[in-house]
Amino acid sequence: MKNIKKYRHVINRLIFISFLIILQACSSNKIIEPQPTSVSHYTEHSQIQSNDKVNVSTSILTKDEAYKALGIPLKLIGIQALWVSIENKDTHPYWLLYPAIDQDYFSPDEVAYAFSPAMSDKDNYELMQRLRQLSFKNPVHSGEKKSGFVFVNLDEDYKKVDIELLGNNHLQVFKFLFTVSGLNYDNFYDIIGAHNKEQFVSVDEKGLEKELIKFDCCTTSEDGSEKGDPLNLVFIGNAEDLFPAFAHRGWHPAEKNYWDSAVKTIKSFIFGNHYRYSPVSPLYALGRQQDIALQKARGTIHQRQHLRLWLAPIQYDGKSVWLGQVSRDIGVHFTSKTPILVTYKIDPDIDEARNALIQDMLFSKALVKIGFTEGVPVSTPENPAFNLTGDPYFNDGLRAVLLMSKQPVAIKDIQFFDWEQPIPHSNIRHLNKTYSE
Repeated sequence: MKNIKKYRHVINRLIFISFLIILQACSSNKIIEPQPTSVSHYTEHSQIQSNDKVNVSTSILTKDEAYKALGIPLKLIGIQALWVSIENKDTHPYWLLYPAIDQDYFSPDEVAYAFSPAMSDKDNYELMQRLRQLSFKNPVHSGEKKSGFVFVNLDEDYKKVDIELLGNNHLQVFKFLFTVSGLNYDNFYDIIGAHNKEQFVSVDEKGLEKELIKFDCCTTSEDGSEKGDPLNLVFIGNAEDLFPAFAHRGWHPAEKNYWDSAVKTIKSFIFGNHYRYSPVSPLYALGRQQDIALQKARGTIHQRQHLRLWLAPIQYDGKSVWLGQVSRDIGVHFTSKTPILVTYKIDPDIDEARNALIQDMLFSKALVKIGFTEGVPVSTPENPAFNLTGDPYFNDGLRAVLLMSKQPVAIKDIQFFDWEQPIPHSNIRHLNKTYSE
């Protein structure tokens, strides 16, 4: 296993080169040949923002659009093509800041050279020339309209695009959010839409606290006979409140469990690769498995924060209420409790993952109000609870409640529900000892 991990990058590179060689053998003299295309093919789904200084239009190309426009299968090397058009109505030039879009963006030559193993030197030089010509070029002078491509890392669920234009003592900022087709996952819009005919109970702040305390303490097995991870979180917000907040903080949906996602998970497990959309196992609450699963992955599949959410049958201030469970995966271990004999190991300090998510949402600029309610049994390091796969955990017995908004909120303006207050684990251990006596 250590040798596999040591040489996984070489192995992946050889696999990719082999694919390109096979692709070359199955085609004519040039495997990379752009097809005539009109800019309108990929601007039909563009987004436009403007002010009295500049007009900005941008679009994420699909893999087919990118192939037609550029003649190369960008997805194979984990890259997306972003089309940007800027019209400068100001009196001085503006510079597009590429790192604001993607701090690890790719140069045209870098993209072209990735395909060099399967091309002749002449063809690769022609590709470099073509990509240089099609890429966006700074600056955009006064009265000028300029467009071109920026090559960024591949996102297969949604893409956050920040266009920042630097001028003479001016910085123009435009924020875009695109939904990218290509993954099989649940999203906030679909879940709310599927439940829009149901009758939800509207509650005020006092009623909200009472309702949240009534919910079950923990997730369960499918038949409800065994208790799992604690339901330690509540989000309040509609799709337009939650979706941008999670996207801007780097949370991605977990793919549904199906053949393709299983293959990608196994590959990532063997080679230790990054798989930001890795599926999560189903847990049950409110009579069904999670409606939405999200995760914030690290560079390896073995470590991530993951979040499960269930749409609850209540509303507060016209917003949907979501019962949730968040924990942090810190590794993998063997178990007889899953069909594949392997599962994630969670950080036993469940409150740390909960509090980390709260602080993450502070920086989303969408968090309006925070509170804590009872509803989860207290457990300690000395007397832990256990989830369905046998991992121990301890917690302070409180659910975090996060009220979200699509309107930007500064951290200093965030308010608090006047409910419970978290207490240190040292005090919890003291209380637990007293109760046991």
